[in-house]
Amino acid sequence: MAEYHYDEGGNMAAYFIITFLALILTPLTLTLLPSRSRSTNLSTPCECAPCTAQRIRMRPSKLRLPGKKMSFVIVGWFIFALLCWKVAGAKLDNKVYDPFEILGIGQGLSEKEIKSHFKQLSKKYHPDKVRVTVNETIEIIQNRFVTLTKAYKSLVDPVIRENLERWGNPDGRQELSLGIALPPWIVASHNNIYVLGAYAVLVGGVLPTLVGRWWFGNRQKTKDGINARSAAAFFQKLSEDAAEADVIRVLTAAYSFETVPAVKESTAALEAQVRSALGATVWAGIASEDTRRQRAMVLLYAYLLRLDVGQGLAKEQAALILQTPLLLNAMLIITQSRNWLTPVLATMRIHAFLTQALPPSPAPRKPLAQLPGVKLDETQVNDDNYVAFVRTLQEQEDSRVIDAQKALGRWGRVEIVDVSFRVIGERIITPSSIVYLVVKLRLVPPGAEPPKQEEVDGEAVKRLKRAVEERELAFLNSRKDAEDLRPGQTFSGGAHAPFWPGTRRPSWWIVLADDKSNRVVVPPLKITDVPFRRTGDASDFRAYKIQFQVPQTTGLLTWRVYVVSDSFVGEEPHQDIVMKIEDVSALKDDERGEEDEISEPEEDTIAGQMAAMRGGNVKKVTADDEESDDESGTDDESKSSSDSDSD
Repeated sequence: MAEYHYDEGGNMAAYFIITFLALILTPLTLTLLPSRSRSTNLSTPCECAPCTAQRIRMRPSKLRLPGKKMSFVIVGWFIFALLCWKVAGAKLDNKVYDPFEILGIGQGLSEKEIKSHFKQLSKKYHPDKVRVTVNETIEIIQNRFVTLTKAYKSLVDPVIRENLERWGNPDGRQELSLGIALPPWIVASHNNIYVLGAYAVLVGGVLPTLVGRWWFGNRQKTKDGINARSAAAFFQKLSEDAAEADVIRVLTAAYSFETVPAVKESTAALEAQVRSALGATVWAGIASEDTRRQRAMVLLYAYLLRLDVGQGLAKEQAALILQTPLLLNAMLIITQSRNWLTPVLATMRIHAFLTQALPPSPAPRKPLAQLPGVKLDETQVNDDNYVAFVRTLQEQEDSRVIDAQKALGRWGRVEIVDVSFRVIGERIITPSSIVYLVVKLRLVPPGAEPPKQEEVDGEAVKRLKRAVEERELAFLNSRKDAEDLRPGQTFSGGAHAPFWPGTRRPSWWIVLADDKSNRVVVPPLKITDVPFRRTGDASDFRAYKIQFQVPQTTGLLTWRVYVVSDSFVGEEPHQDIVMKIEDVSALKDDERGEEDEISEPEEDTIAGQMAAMRGGNVKKVTADDEESDDESGTDDESKSSSDSDSD
């Protein structure tokens, strides 16, 4: 019986640790790699001086120490490389002994052929025949010949061959060396009490604590990643007529529960500036809140008012601002569940106010302050004539005109090319059918001149129209919400956001709403990568679609489609659209299909009686149908009787 001998080399432990580190470090490293652009048509971000300076400020310093995640990855890969080097240089003794491989012969040779082959090897590798060199010492030469001799005898000597077949070694029974994935001190007998104690602490204390923290931590978070109490505050405080200022007030309620890295510096001096800028009415609502919420509101309004908070509070303010998109998205989901239009639009608009650092209503809107270098107090109220303002700067030879022109060149003003309802395979919209809202959009910078239209003949127009129809039909039959970008189309790679503490990619929401009832018809669709206008013809757009079910009643429904930007204040085009729901009878016979022929139940069936009670259509049973049924019944009875007689 073989004896087991512990391998103190620890090779198996090294293999285990290498595998464990590879499974953890590989996905972590992939998350740290910079993501590639999703499209080769990605346009450059805003190149105005304030945006460029903001990107430089937000760029990590080269001397900055790596974070916890990066440090763990670096140390982990270092240990991984060290263990791989150790394993690569370790000597493995678990190789199966094969005399045929040692002698370099096949297993089908006879004993005479084996002896002849060994004789040739002896002439070549006998210690008396091999000269000692620098690379081959006398010990290496002798060990090699001993190995060859032992392999030869294991094939020709009966006793040695029996040992090989029985024990797997020509020398007979050997100790079996097994490597286990544990260091030697763990299995040492004098360390049993310490190992058992550490095991008890790990299993009985540390592991339940970690699992408990994970479990209860997840219970405190919603699936949107915010604190459950923050979501409850949103649900309780939002009203059906909440405007932008109300959304800001409700948003700051979350900071009583959310974790924001705070500093010890006081905000008393900043409060005085915010109070003076907002007025007594708005400040009264801020002053009545708890300390954490009041501090968050002061920092938030200081950012919207573009006040200098100082270096001490800047880090806390940046962390607070960067957390707002997550909270606003959770708030948007709550308002969508109630189908309230006003708070849905207000929540969407707050994204743009935060991006451009502009105070929302009831403060006067000053869209021109979005231009680089333009302050809040030097623009007219509700004036959004960017082209005229830039022309004024140019006439005054203002140095800001260059940056303003760069910003307008990357502006996110959306143009609605077309809005329509489409039902695949049907000419009209019938009750309870599946319909697609198709919205065709493109970006047009303010003041951009329309491209020159080339004169085309009638046939070219027809071909273009057919191509657009085929393109739209292919898009409707696909599962994508957004049409693929066409060759040559470009979109904005980054929004003009000189105050936002991070990178900002512009996006928009498509909202189908009923203004009369203040309701959202279907959940909004968030879109990105709207292309810039190139040719201006009927095919120069990108289509987006929203799928939903038509109401069960016929009639005309007048709705409105909003396209709301999350990066630019005041850029909110809308267009009214009418849905005409017609009865199935308006379809032609060939359009109804075979299904309509069996759609009406007969009046003498249970389904027919229930349909008649509801006022639906039923199929009348005529005398001919009854006679045909009787005749068929008689035929069946005669056939069954004839079958029984034949039996």
